[in-house]
Amino acid sequence: MLTNPVKQALQNIKAEMQNLTPIGRRPRLRRLFKWLSPGLFVKRWLLISSLGVILTAIGLAIWAKLTPIARLMGFVSQLLETITSLVPNYISGPGAVLLGLILMFWGQSRTLGSITEVLKPDNDDRELVDVLIAHRRLHRGPKIVAIGGGTGLSTLLRGLKEYSANITAIVTVADDGGSSGRLRREVGGLPPGDIRNCLAALADEEKLLTELFQYRFSAGDGLTGHSFGNLFLTAMSEISGDWERAIADSSQVLAVRGRVFPATLSDVSLWAELSDGRSIEGESNITAAKGKIKNIGCYPSNPPALPAAIAAIEQADYIIIGPGSLYTSIIPNLLVPQIREAIALRQVPRIYVCNIMTQNGETDNYTVADHIRAIDRVCDRKIFDAVLVNRRPLSEFALSRYALEKSHPVFLDREAVSRLGRRLVVADVLQEDKETGRIRHSPQLLAKSLLRWYAKK
Repeated sequence: MLTNPVKQALQNIKAEMQNLTPIGRRPRLRRLFKWLSPGLFVKRWLLISSLGVILTAIGLAIWAKLTPIARLMGFVSQLLETITSLVPNYISGPGAVLLGLILMFWGQSRTLGSITEVLKPDNDDRELVDVLIAHRRLHRGPKIVAIGGGTGLSTLLRGLKEYSANITAIVTVADDGGSSGRLRREVGGLPPGDIRNCLAALADEEKLLTELFQYRFSAGDGLTGHSFGNLFLTAMSEISGDWERAIADSSQVLAVRGRVFPATLSDVSLWAELSDGRSIEGESNITAAKGKIKNIGCYPSNPPALPAAIAAIEQADYIIIGPGSLYTSIIPNLLVPQIREAIALRQVPRIYVCNIMTQNGETDNYTVADHIRAIDRVCDRKIFDAVLVNRRPLSEFALSRYALEKSHPVFLDREAVSRLGRRLVVADVLQEDKETGRIRHSPQLLAKSLLRWYAKK
């Protein structure tokens, strides 16, 4: 169990983060017309309000026995004749219209300004109407389910959240190394590392939260090596009573755009049989064994899926698998029978994002088709329709750097992919660090390519 001081500190942090919505600034009058943009549902309410004013006036006239209505109209007509006798109609008419418009725009601008001061944070340079337009666009986005783990899934989520707020990340819980592994052994429960990365990637204040969640303690009895995010989630699970509630509460505190679910709440441990006859247990040991994986599974052998994760797949408009380590981030999710069955049954666009590089000790010399075969073998069926592959060549610097780690670009064997019944999506999704030669999927390019393919379906 976590100590009371740690729990208290995390509760204080939660309370402070809930208050991080300071007052914003008022929009300019020239922005007022944006409130009439399609999709904000403002125009209809203005019209309904106007009808309400008219009906109220008529009701008051009837209540005051100014009936029939003709008598009210006669009074109005007499009043208008009096006005036009004093001021010509070509002056009084436009003057009244102009005065009415001025009063209407003045009243609306002051009303919207007051609303903005309450609702809009001052750390956002956008006007409130722009925030609302973006909000409506994101919440009308497709229901996307992304399945994976490690840094690959969090990279994908950073890009996807710019296109839709209806994102569900289903995350592997087989990690047993580093801070996550220590907490899993010492405290129990799920390894929080991959969940932490996904929550940070989907948070509105991503840069700040990523730095906070990834911060690792370098001193302190029992704290050294732990990341703040892992401790936060573990403490939240203690406070909330279960991991599903803890993740939901954390998502609310962090203003997460989407949802994050573990594939299962079971205490899952991976095992692998290597081609040289060795049997390896533990996710971190499998990669460290540096052998060719012949077969992979988990204990317990058929872990039950989280019901919320299955419901998300059943309601999905689009399912994305990967990117991430094939045997330790992607396949562990598919070892949950209900997960792979739900994906196979869902008749929506389903795509696998293949890794850019092979991974030493896991996918040495693998081609794109080899990655597909490994997933098909575990699922015993075809669960995705297309595969996305990077087409941008690596620099010589990056190639030589990765060669030292015995890692090479994944070869695209087009004919083999076609024989496996998959459509091929080739796009520039590479992001390369010029100084270190390190490569990753670009969150923006990857999300753009995936949404472009989805739009064509």
